[in-house]
Amino acid sequence: MESATRTRSWRPTPAIRLSTLLHLAGAASLAALPESWPVVLSALLGNHLLLGGAVLLPRSGLLGRNLVRLPGAAARRREIALTFDDGPDPAATPQVLELLDRHGAKASFFCIGERAAAFPELVREIARRGHSVENHSHTHSHAFALYGVSRLGREVDAGQACIAGVTGREPRFFRAPSGFRSPLLDPVLAKRGLHYVSWTRRGFDAVHSDPGRVLKRLTTGLSAGDILLLHDGVSSRTKRGEPVVLVVLPALLEAMAAKGLKSVALPTALEDGSEA
Repeated sequence: MESATRTRSWRPTPAIRLSTLLHLAGAASLAALPESWPVVLSALLGNHLLLGGAVLLPRSGLLGRNLVRLPGAAARRREIALTFDDGPDPAATPQVLELLDRHGAKASFFCIGERAAAFPELVREIARRGHSVENHSHTHSHAFALYGVSRLGREVDAGQACIAGVTGREPRFFRAPSGFRSPLLDPVLAKRGLHYVSWTRRGFDAVHSDPGRVLKRLTTGLSAGDILLLHDGVSSRTKRGEPVVLVVLPALLEAMAAKGLKSVALPTALEDGSEA
């Protein structure tokens, strides 16, 4: 089995450092002046509200390293990264793979561990065709951002183990369910050598049934270095019952070709080691 796990040093962001200092100062204040508890409590509540707000900003770097665009070297090579979430899906994923093959494009599939276990042959087919399979948690719980460190670790580890067991390669990248990351997630990923990835723009194909609207979101301002997000697992349906991703993807790939852009898998785009 190919191991991609490289423990990396964890450097808390300024927002996390400030939060830690605020908690330590609050504890010291309460020890010295117990009657200061209303002020301390108000400060800590405000801090938690701010961190909670950061959870709802998927492209933010406030809570930890966050790859929202490919590095400069990849952009100079005219590369972009197509990424697909929430799969694999036995109906949509094979058709996505055929469309990508037809256009000579490679992508990264952020798979849910449980779904990878349910459809192992499909996950192996994704890898066989030269795409990367990355970690999108094991169960895709809507409460993921509320988990403590131990439970976050179990979710990440279970997804890693499942995908590695199927493909023979440990994922190098992680994306939280719905993009909502916990303030506690970054050290969990650092310990496991994983890099967090969000996106430059997403089409909202999981919620919008209008392919034109989804395509416009993805192609407006499309440029080298972009990371685009689509869904092969839970794509909405058009009025004719087609998965939106299957209608949008051909037009998106043509728009990329017209701009001289090439879609590559994330490990290829970051092969020079310039990870987030």
